[in-house]
Amino acid sequence: MVQLHHGWQVSARNTPVPVVRVPAAVPGCVHTDLLAAGLIPDPFLDSHENELSWIGRTRWTYETSFGWSGPEDDRIDLVCAGLDTVAVISLNGTEVGRTANMHRGYRFDLRSALTPGRNDLRITFDSAYDHTAAMARQVGSRPGAYDEPYNLIRKMACNFGWDWGPTVVTAGIWQPIGLHSWSTARLAQVRPQVTVDGTTGLVDVHVDVERASTESLTVTVEVGGVVGVASIGAGSIGATLRLSVPDVRRWWPRGYGEQPLYPLRVVLATEGGRELDRWERRVGFRTVRVDTTPDEHGTPYTVIVNDVPVFVKGVNWIPDDAFVTRITRERLAERFRQACAANINYLRVWGGGRYESEDFYELADELGLMVGQDFLFACAAYPEEEPFAAEVAAEAREHVVRLASHPSLVTWTGNNENIWGYADWGWPEQLAGRSWGAGFYHELLPSIVAELDPTRPYWPGSPWSGTPDIHPNDPAHGTMHIWDVWNQVDYTHYRDYVPRFCAEFGFQAPPAYATLRRALSDEPLASDSPGMRHHQKAADGDLKLRRGLDAHLPEPQGFDDWHYLTQVNQARAIRLAVEHFRSHQPVCMGAIVWQLNDCWPVTSWAAIDGDGRRKPLWHALRDAYADRLLTIQPRDGGLVLVASNDTDRPWSASADVTSHDLGGKALNATTVTFDVAPRSVTVTPIPDGVALPDEPRSELLRAVGGEQQAWWFHAEDREIDYPAARYETTVEPAAGGYTVTVTAGTILRDLSLFPDRLDPAATVDQALVTLLPGESVTFTVHTTARLDATALAAQPVLRCVNDITA
Repeated sequence: MVQLHHGWQVSARNTPVPVVRVPAAVPGCVHTDLLAAGLIPDPFLDSHENELSWIGRTRWTYETSFGWSGPEDDRIDLVCAGLDTVAVISLNGTEVGRTANMHRGYRFDLRSALTPGRNDLRITFDSAYDHTAAMARQVGSRPGAYDEPYNLIRKMACNFGWDWGPTVVTAGIWQPIGLHSWSTARLAQVRPQVTVDGTTGLVDVHVDVERASTESLTVTVEVGGVVGVASIGAGSIGATLRLSVPDVRRWWPRGYGEQPLYPLRVVLATEGGRELDRWERRVGFRTVRVDTTPDEHGTPYTVIVNDVPVFVKGVNWIPDDAFVTRITRERLAERFRQACAANINYLRVWGGGRYESEDFYELADELGLMVGQDFLFACAAYPEEEPFAAEVAAEAREHVVRLASHPSLVTWTGNNENIWGYADWGWPEQLAGRSWGAGFYHELLPSIVAELDPTRPYWPGSPWSGTPDIHPNDPAHGTMHIWDVWNQVDYTHYRDYVPRFCAEFGFQAPPAYATLRRALSDEPLASDSPGMRHHQKAADGDLKLRRGLDAHLPEPQGFDDWHYLTQVNQARAIRLAVEHFRSHQPVCMGAIVWQLNDCWPVTSWAAIDGDGRRKPLWHALRDAYADRLLTIQPRDGGLVLVASNDTDRPWSASADVTSHDLGGKALNATTVTFDVAPRSVTVTPIPDGVALPDEPRSELLRAVGGEQQAWWFHAEDREIDYPAARYETTVEPAAGGYTVTVTAGTILRDLSLFPDRLDPAATVDQALVTLLPGESVTFTVHTTARLDATALAAQPVLRCVNDITA
């Protein structure tokens, strides 16, 4: 393959700024090209996004030239791994192909248009909005969650904006492009199906070839030291080989074992042994299924890997940048390190983004992060008519085959919230009998998965109850999403649900202070300043943030209070939900938080903001997803201590459960002894004499068992008579930064340090620490900058809840 990534220029007519032969990066998109040329402001800053909507409504032309020395091979193909989106490709003025799908690759035979010497290649991208308007005229409009036509084009839906993302409707050559010269035959498709039986790895390799001649061929497959050879007779276009690999080591999800990977090599050759083509990947031996056998609680949804049920400690994943070509392998690796450090074992790739990259899946394979991949349909009704249906089938077949080698991929899901939308969001009346996607989710996609990759389970939608006879978002059946909590009621209502598997739930907070200061020029910065309002995309988002604060926390006295308290509230909400779900294992076998990451600087549900900074939520997730967890939960009018053991080793320990007054004095105490089997929980009632307070506003409960501890406050912070926060701090230089030791003179609730206010690159190792009088904690600050020790130990860098209440 000869890459065609250099010499490109992009042009357009009748634009607000002149765009004539602007240098273009390939892979890339027009927004990043215009930004690099200095022709547009950064759409991520302030409200510049609003000034740039014309880009998505413009026709763009990309041009380059390349040399060709004449015919040597039987075929010369233009291979386009991804064009965004509706394009006409011409070579030397001759049209050689058309595309209408960002989510698939294309290959075009150039022999009729190539000339010796210079060749001029042009790709003209139509406006996505013009295409969707034409599609609406052809098949009729379809309802969706947003007033944008993302469901009428096979393009990344969140390009059109979302309740956490900007509207940046891109165009361009977003994946590699190049010339492939070949003769005789090439590997058109390699599809490995990898399973394991005992200690024997089983690999069925399905090979399809494209031919330029009819001569006989051979295909050789090698994995784990085992070699198989098959003949492909004259005129035949495929072969299947089964290899049995003895004594394999199984691939396990992180926390359950190791992740050994085995190189798999496929070589296509002539009968005489001349190599024509080769394909190489790494595979892992494991089995995966989802248990949905009905039980006394309803219908479970339990991911089972190598016959071991796995409690999913997950996060939802969106594209890590609205301009996806800026996402490097190094950036993904950093995000995955952050996920693993938060004890996450599962990434759900949400259906409004993209089929994730090879880099993404290779990293997940190496780290043991399970991946659930949605097919790309989200929050809308989709037409099933042609030519739309053919594009859906083509993209699904391409990516089911492309991702088949990756052991990290454990499930395929048909869509995000579309079956639920049809049931509850008034779509039938708006559709008036028109198609909405049901045929995709219940017929086309499951048939493709069953044909091309039967080693993995398929689930029609998220959420989905397992049958049309039960509401798709019934908590007792299959997967569910919980969004009434954020949208309508207080976060304590997470406890109203005991879902079998919760695939989405979330609570908002603003990004880190340094992220806001980079993205916004508001002076002064305020919760309702213009830039803050623009970077809040959720419907009534600020009102919902305020409702959450009013239910639990003291009145913020300014932006710094508001920023800290909203981040604390987000962390508390999600920690409450996760600990509640874990306490109900094995009835509940999965929690997938919305969401891990952001695609730009925005107030959102993310744990890691658009600049890659960890919000307090990340620290709460790390604690709530810890392998061993103690949590105090309300049950049957009292309190219980739940010990959750997500390890392969029994956990036998005891915990001291003590009630305290706000001055730290111990009032009543008990010792709870527990024996927790591997991958299970125990629930122990706390005696009423300890659990029930005489004065709810001035008493609290703490359980301490080894390195684990749990807190329970009987009243909301806004109602508690906290003393004014008093503490002593010691700041010491340390390797790679500083240590900040805080010794409490009073109770300190959710003590946190925000060093990014002093150095945008600074990070801290923990947050949300609660101390009783006399107790200490040491924060480790990582920075290469010289920081002011006084500022590091004072507001607004060092905060706790009761410095506001007082």
